Amino acid sequence: GRGQLIIKNRTTSYVAGAWCPRSADLTPEIPDLLAALETRIGPVDRVLYKLSEWAHAPAKLPVGTRRIRLDGYRIQPPHTVEVLGFNRNRVVLLVVPPDASPAHAESTMSDAAAPVRTTTIDA
Repeated sequence: GRGQLIIKNRTTSYVAGAWCPRSADLTPEIPDLLAALETRIGPVDRVLYKLSEWAHAPAKLPVGTRRIRLDGYRIQPPHTVEVLGFNRNRVVLLVVPPDASPAHAESTMSDAAAPVRTTTIDA
């Protein structure tokens, strides 16, 4: 369902899991995502995203007592976000578009959670 995050225990591929946000607006989506990821990578410093896939977002977003940098790029791989921790840990997530059909979302989340990823990001 929307708002769901799946992270592999171990990753052997570029993508460590998948995220199914409720909307294409990062501002309300990021706090819950970071809360789920910080147990894995520690405090988060930056989130990189593809500009054309998200609504306009501020350069810095207050989350708790910190300000997280949101960096939109034209060259970011499609349908991904990269979350970077202060300690240089990083997680790349496959993003299921909010307007995806439930069947497509479920299929993508299952594929991203597989121990060995056999499909490409574009697929």
